[in-house]
Amino acid sequence: MQYFMAVRSLVRMQLRRFFRNRVALFFTFLFPVIFLLIFGSLFKTSAFHFHVAVFNDAKTPYANGLVKEIEKTKGFNVANVDSMSTAKTELGEGQLDSIVVLPPGFGEPDSQGVPAGTAVSYYEQANPQSGQQLSTVLQSILDTTNNHFYHQQKPLKVASEPAQTTNLTEFDYTFSGLLGFSILSLGIFGMANGFATDKANGALRRLRVSPIRASQLVMATAAQYVVVGLLSLALMYFLAVRIFNFHMHGSYLSLIVFAILSIVMIFGFGLTIAGWAKDEKQAAPLANLVGIPMMFLSGSFFPRYLMPEWLQHISGYLPLSPVVDGMRYIVAEGKTLPQVLPQIGLIAAWGVVIYIVAFYVFRWE
Repeated sequence: MQYFMAVRSLVRMQLRRFFRNRVALFFTFLFPVIFLLIFGSLFKTSAFHFHVAVFNDAKTPYANGLVKEIEKTKGFNVANVDSMSTAKTELGEGQLDSIVVLPPGFGEPDSQGVPAGTAVSYYEQANPQSGQQLSTVLQSILDTTNNHFYHQQKPLKVASEPAQTTNLTEFDYTFSGLLGFSILSLGIFGMANGFATDKANGALRRLRVSPIRASQLVMATAAQYVVVGLLSLALMYFLAVRIFNFHMHGSYLSLIVFAILSIVMIFGFGLTIAGWAKDEKQAAPLANLVGIPMMFLSGSFFPRYLMPEWLQHISGYLPLSPVVDGMRYIVAEGKTLPQVLPQIGLIAAWGVVIYIVAFYVFRWE
């Protein structure tokens, strides 16, 4: 009982000191919020470069020629997708801007021998502006044929329809990466700077001569960072909902439990760096060396599917990758904890390894 009472007292003391530390507050709250506002604003703007999937069900000479025309038109990037269901999944996740379908009979000559038909452009329901832009561009391509034969009635047309997807915006899909970045910023950069400062000013030395054990100090610090981390995520969630109309698709309980596991694991890396470093001069370079690769290779700012395939496989095993992937599955795709067990297992494996290293290299001063 006395052991846990000491831990509780340490948690209170650590929280008071944390909220007085301006550097720690910056990395925990202000830094992630700045990135949230920047990337949120980027993903609210309209894009004029289209990633599309084209399904040519007509197979007519005109349809075949239109597909080639789309592929060589500047501004179109035609993805190689094998099925309509896969295309809809990628459309919902933000990997595609539209799905263009050339239905059977499209491009066949009408009674006057002129190619006719209606192409269908499917767009994400949450992003109708992008669908309208693509339809306009696609119609302009068809009009090169229309204007050759007709001046009033257009035999070749484009119809825009919303696709039945998960109804995600690009921000909904990216928000999980920003949550992962917030945890990374707190657990590595905030922890490394704060703990190293305590070493430099002798605070840990004074704790060492007290009856407090090292395990109690670690447990108290971990509990402190879980509390602060949840506050940071709550702040980002509030801003995402109020400013960017974020839609939560999963369970709040699943998100909280997964966030706690993620914070504890990432905290282990911060503890390892801060426990080994003598002061901030040693801690800062190590924090950058460990944190920056994860920041850019784990999908925090840009989806990992945009990377080369070989890099996707490697980056998938980085400690932050299962955090970002699991967050995305919960908040954007509505999955539950049993459905993200592979991510939880990878988080647990990294947690065991890093805490063994952390206790081995830890030094009080």
